Amino acid sequence: MKEGHSPSDVMKGINLKPEDVHSPDTRISLSQLMTVYRNAIRLSANPYLAYRIGETVHVSTYGMYGYAILCSPDFRTAADVTIRYHLLATPLASVALTEEMGLASWHFEPSVHVAGDPTLYRFVIEKQVGAHISVMRDIMGRAFVPEAIHLTYARANDFGIDPSDAGCEIRYSQKANQMIFKSEWLDSNATLGNRTTFLHMLDLCNTLLADLTLRAGVAGQIREILLRDIADPPSFEAVARQLGSNARSLRRALERQGLSFRILRDELRGRLALEYLRGTALTTDDIAVALGFSDGAAFRRAFQRWTHKTPSEIRSRQRRAR
Repeated sequence: MKEGHSPSDVMKGINLKPEDVHSPDTRISLSQLMTVYRNAIRLSANPYLAYRIGETVHVSTYGMYGYAILCSPDFRTAADVTIRYHLLATPLASVALTEEMGLASWHFEPSVHVAGDPTLYRFVIEKQVGAHISVMRDIMGRAFVPEAIHLTYARANDFGIDPSDAGCEIRYSQKANQMIFKSEWLDSNATLGNRTTFLHMLDLCNTLLADLTLRAGVAGQIREILLRDIADPPSFEAVARQLGSNARSLRRALERQGLSFRILRDELRGRLALEYLRGTALTTDDIAVALGFSDGAAFRRAFQRWTHKTPSEIRSRQRRAR
């Protein structure tokens, strides 16, 4: 942080005290987390801010989820656990792992909550890269070094990833956010693996994930219903009937989570729109129909409201990356 700022300054606007962060009873919402990130960006003078925060994340930081990773019988299982339970630790980004021709790649994609804020988008990605490198060094040894890090955005001047610490080239304006490493790292023996403890940790992780799903509760159920037919989504009243509730009670339940029916619907449409634009050749008119818009113009206006970018800008970025 810049001189003169305290932890309380970073936590401004989230109605929590610094000591609350260390309490096992504290639950932090996505909006609170994003507020803290924005405060940190505003207050910090560190050129590697997000990456350095990610570096402080270790296996033990993740609690039972981290111990499940640590005692996995092999590193491929550890990677599978990371993906299966990542919502317990990385709620603002999805993670996936691919392998091809001797190389493995971690893929990171921020949620639609941060897609419209380019600075926050970079912060989430760079923090996640730092955390993944830190955790992989925890379980594989300090010798672990990626082959390359690919980022979808252009190099910025305010903060970034420290290439000397990452130990590899940072490539910008690429088609995906990736951390690439040799697949042989996944074939190494897990020196701390313990199958009996591992199974016990998985049971605990399943309990935690079920609790998270329960707290996500109504929102998760509504997302599931909307995904069945996002092109012709049911009305809020129809969703309430499907859930055995009434519109008033359902609206109050969403408000307790800081959400609304429109936010959930737009979140799904925004995520699907990004996938269509990046991964298909569908025209914007085709995407508009697939997402239930009256015409292409209505979709383009909505997309710009969600992401502060036009569909053509997303497509142009993809073409440059290729």
